[in-house]
Amino acid sequence: MNYIVFDLEATCWEGKPTEMVQEIIEIGALKLNEYGEVEGSFNSFIRPVLHPNLSLFCRQLTTIDQISINRARLFPDVVEDFQEWAGVFDDEDCLFCSWGSFDRNMLIQDSTLHSMDSEWIETNHLNVRRQYHDMKRWKTYKGLKKVVEMEGFEFTGVYHRAISDAENLAKVFVKHIDEWRS
Repeated sequence: MNYIVFDLEATCWEGKPTEMVQEIIEIGALKLNEYGEVEGSFNSFIRPVLHPNLSLFCRQLTTIDQISINRARLFPDVVEDFQEWAGVFDDEDCLFCSWGSFDRNMLIQDSTLHSMDSEWIETNHLNVRRQYHDMKRWKTYKGLKKVVEMEGFEFTGVYHRAISDAENLAKVFVKHIDEWRS
C-alpha cells in the first residue's frame, strides 16, 4: 500500500465570491510506503481555464506568481502525470490522504470540468483532518499548521504552498500511521 499525502492550491478571491468557480493551480504530494518512508514527491503548477489570471489575494496567499501559472500545463496533462506517478494505473494499491475534503472535492470538480474520470479519487481518499480530530475527540477543526506544531514538529516551507503543506501533513500522518482507518 502506498499513501499519497497531497495538498492542492486553487484560485481564490477575497471574500469568496459565489459566482467565481475555483480551479486547482498547484498539486504537491509525497508517496509514502506502508512504513511511512518517503518513496518520492510530485509538485506541479496547473494553468486554470475559467479564470486564468490569479487575483492579488490569491497571489499573496499562496506566493504563486502569474508567470508560473501562465507557463503551467493544463489540468488533464498534470493530473494524468500525477495519477501515473501515484500508481493509479498499477496493480499496487494507493490511498490519497489530504487535510480535509477540499482537495478531494477539487480533484472531482476539475475532473468533471475537463470531462475526465474521477473514480480514482472518489473511492480511494482518506480525510486525515476528520480522523485526526475524531482521534483527539476535538469538537472544532484546527488548521494544519497549528496541528503540526501541537504534534511537536516545526512547520517548514511556505504555508499555502502545496508541496510544503503536503510535507508538513506527512509528519503528522507518519506519526499516527497505524491509527488511520481507510
